Amino acid sequence: MLTNPTSRRRALGVVAMTVAVLLWASFALTLRGVGASSLTTIDLSMLRFATPVLALAPWLPRAIREVRSERRTTILLLLLGGLPHFLVSALGGHLAPAALVGLIIPGTVPLFVTALVLVGGRARVPARQLASVAVIVVGVAAAAMLTSASAAPIGLAALLTAGFIWAVYTVGLKRSTLSLTTTVLVVCLPSTLAAVALACSGAMPSHLLAGTALPADVLVFTVLQGLGTGILSTISYAYAVRVLGSGIAATAGALSPVAAAGLAVPILGEPVTGGVAIAMAIVVTGVLLFNAPRRRRRVAQGDGCLVPGHASMGHDDPPRRQPPRPGRARAGGRVRLGVLGAPRP
Repeated sequence: MLTNPTSRRRALGVVAMTVAVLLWASFALTLRGVGASSLTTIDLSMLRFATPVLALAPWLPRAIREVRSERRTTILLLLLGGLPHFLVSALGGHLAPAALVGLIIPGTVPLFVTALVLVGGRARVPARQLASVAVIVVGVAAAAMLTSASAAPIGLAALLTAGFIWAVYTVGLKRSTLSLTTTVLVVCLPSTLAAVALACSGAMPSHLLAGTALPADVLVFTVLQGLGTGILSTISYAYAVRVLGSGIAATAGALSPVAAAGLAVPILGEPVTGGVAIAMAIVVTGVLLFNAPRRRRRVAQGDGCLVPGHASMGHDDPPRRQPPRPGRARAGGRVRLGVLGAPRP
């Protein structure tokens, strides 16, 4: 039994990170498995986005106030992480095995985030991250060449597109000053309305609105997608980052593709082929390198700092604290977003 409060908190952090990884893996599995259920893709999207909206409805007035002070471009970037990302991911999940869905979408996010940073020219990308991105490119190329028999080219293209959309959403998330609950509502509420409009107009078929969906399927996918991926994975990951640190959490997040591939064997009957295993090893290695914490230079006493190890500001004054940005969640300090750990709203 753990009697030390610190040990107990770390144990709970490990449990929370494990739950988050399994729920991220379930995202790939449900996208792949919806075809064998009584639900359609638009049904799954309605369950996915409507559940968090209903659960977080009490926070809606505060969310409206926060949105009014946020930049419109940031809101648009966040909206891409909702229904557009879901539908493109669902297309890829229909045409590719679950192992590739769980690997390509999150695994290519650092590649596209780095590309966006370089195109924007607003930040310098460290050489280590450029090298890790090159490893990811090799992994994606290996996936394209070694899994052509099990994944159609359009399926792989859809997964890459979904990874790019998630990278754009991640950039918006880093720019945003919205609180966590407001971010979830900003993404999920418009996505719910758009999904309902597509279903009601007949643009996409809905067994849920037609009354032919099985209650058991509705319950399972609501729990996995709506509550699990939509709410619980975000809370679990945030707690794990707070307790374990962002570096450990982001590294553990790299196990999500492995979990998705492993769970797809007994649940969906999809074996892990040699090509998938090779591509997974390469991409996960690149992601781990991308998320590896930087080594901090130890600063000698008197090097313009108050204590050893504190980054020098170039003068002998005490380091100034930057004022907190409005609307940012402040509990637990600033959280670095891992490329496999960006919370799914």
